[in-house]
Amino acid sequence: MDINHPHTEKSQKIAAEASAADEVAELLRGIMSIREAKISQHDDKLPRGNQDESLYKNMVGGVVGNVLEWYDFAVFGFFAPVIGDQFFPSDDPLNSLLSAFSVFAAAYLVRPIGGILFGRIGDRLGRKKALQFSVMMMAVPTFLIGFLPTYSSVGALAPILLILLRIAQGLSVGGEMIGSMAFVAETAPAERRGYFSSWTFASCYGGMMLGSLSAVMLDGALGSEAVADWGWRLPFLAGIVIGLAGLWMRSELNETPVFEKMKAEGAIGNNPLAEAMQLVPWRIFHASTLVILVGGGFYILFVWWPTFLSRYIHPHVPHAMALNTISMILLIILVPIAGRLSDERGRKPLLVASAAGMTLVSWPLFMLVVATDGFILSVLFAQLCFTVLMSIFLGTIPATVVEMFPARVRYSAVGLSYNISLCIFGGTAPLVATWLVIHYKTVSAPALYLTFLSAANLLAALVLPERTAMGVRQARKLQLMEERLRSLKGN
Repeated sequence: MDINHPHTEKSQKIAAEASAADEVAELLRGIMSIREAKISQHDDKLPRGNQDESLYKNMVGGVVGNVLEWYDFAVFGFFAPVIGDQFFPSDDPLNSLLSAFSVFAAAYLVRPIGGILFGRIGDRLGRKKALQFSVMMMAVPTFLIGFLPTYSSVGALAPILLILLRIAQGLSVGGEMIGSMAFVAETAPAERRGYFSSWTFASCYGGMMLGSLSAVMLDGALGSEAVADWGWRLPFLAGIVIGLAGLWMRSELNETPVFEKMKAEGAIGNNPLAEAMQLVPWRIFHASTLVILVGGGFYILFVWWPTFLSRYIHPHVPHAMALNTISMILLIILVPIAGRLSDERGRKPLLVASAAGMTLVSWPLFMLVVATDGFILSVLFAQLCFTVLMSIFLGTIPATVVEMFPARVRYSAVGLSYNISLCIFGGTAPLVATWLVIHYKTVSAPALYLTFLSAANLLAALVLPERTAMGVRQARKLQLMEERLRSLKGN
């Protein structure tokens, strides 16, 4: 007889109960894991139903102003030779062109002021308010440029009025792009921020493509003589349509959850720019260097490049505008793909690879075009290489810059850093490129300038702290754990 039978039976019962408890605990852990996987999967996909509709509405409304901004700046860049002749007549066409690009650059000189102005509005009154103001401040001057009298009609008053309208546009542009980046990044799901934010730049290039297409279509429909006489006004007049559409769409926007939370918690600062300058001065400088290619690289390759092909290459390259439009279409396709890759592979590797590539190939590709006398296949090959490299960079940079600054000072800090760089290297790029050609008597001189800009951008990318997709997912998991703990404590 087993004298320990009662104890054995009791031990078996305890063991069975423990095993059942373990099974229940394991089941609960499984349920929690499934729930967490569903939440994570939900973040990886676009929200559904009303959330899906709200997300798309905010995304489209957030980027529509960029279409107008870059449509106008593209139109001005593409019609710079005509505008130079109409407003800055000279015996030397190059001097007229130089004057036109000087006005182009003037709008960029006031961009930092616009960034400060709209940064304050965005950080204190909301991202939505700033975007509503900026789109109309861009549309009205664009429309008025289409009505400006030329130098032959009113003399020196014509270029003065042109400069004043461009300055008004520059103030607006100083807040438009940064507002769009902040708004979209703060609205997008965390793990897909790179993808959604990349559409802020893709929309810009959509506007750029519209400007390029308008130039091609006008030239084909009216002829160069009619375009030079009065046809150049039509694209500026059409800008009011985009502006009104943008204002209507932005009136329906929802404020970003990040700003709503700051407002509810009373965390809105009195002087966000001063706080940013005090707390993150190095990041402002770093971000300014990190976006050099956004201005300098882009404007040389997609705004000044058609002028390079049609004015400086002999014999002149036919269909320069059409080739540029092909490049813009490819850029629009590739930029969101690069944004998606930045979510999966991390921001830093893509930025380093693109900046390094631009540093290495800028001079050889320019020389290829020059050495082949603008042979159309050589031109197309060079443009496509530049387009691929720039798309990798441009698709990654919006989310990168937004993530560098805390929400409390984000609009102001991004506005200052981004617009300082665009002011120094962006608006001046066509002017510098034209001056280099005139001064050094060689059409390949701008290639060295582009190489220098790319190298500076590469250094900034190399010292950028990595923000990988794994890091984003880990942060999300920690957030979920904290939410569960708060829920359990509440129960």
